[in-house]
Amino acid sequence: MKIVITGTSRGIGLAAAKKYCETGHEVIGLDVREAGFSHPNYRHLTADITGPLPEIPDVEVLVNNAGVQDGGREIEINLQGTIAVTERYAFQQAIRSVVFMASSSASNGAEFPLYAASKGGVVTYMKNTALRLAQYGATANSISAGGVYTELNQHIIDDPKLMEAVLNETLLHRWARPEEIAELCYYLTNVNRSMTGQDILIDNGEQLKSNFIW
Repeated sequence: MKIVITGTSRGIGLAAAKKYCETGHEVIGLDVREAGFSHPNYRHLTADITGPLPEIPDVEVLVNNAGVQDGGREIEINLQGTIAVTERYAFQQAIRSVVFMASSSASNGAEFPLYAASKGGVVTYMKNTALRLAQYGATANSISAGGVYTELNQHIIDDPKLMEAVLNETLLHRWARPEEIAELCYYLTNVNRSMTGQDILIDNGEQLKSNFIW
């Protein structure tokens, strides 16, 4: 199938691009940076999701992954850019599935204010997308990850005390690997046919953790 993934130069987007390529799909990556890898099934397009988007006909799977954590452009990039990409590529006869990378912040409001607001908006827009994609028999879902071992979190990963403190906030005392998120993304787009309009929380039990006092 023809897969379009945004933000493929590193982290979750890169892991997803590799997963789809390795399973035999044609992958087109969009990123403001240069390609993070090469593969016969991969084509990289340098593009900003908040600007002009390239012509890519007959997209079958769209993975909205590109985003930023801070810097003041969270709403513009994470929400408005994601909406622009989806409106550009998703609503046509070939589409089978759309996945949005949201965040656990979308449901608990944690982290930076603009980031949390942008990801909450992504989840709501995902539901709107699911409603409108139903006419094509296509699904739309979102993945809300907690901590993930990516370059964006390198300052935490490189600090043993800080890393231990954040791991202690989870039930399983771990973070997810980008490859785990990529596997879930693949399932939602290429295996799942019946789940749509859902936000999947994958945070190692961070939101569930509590200390019961009687």
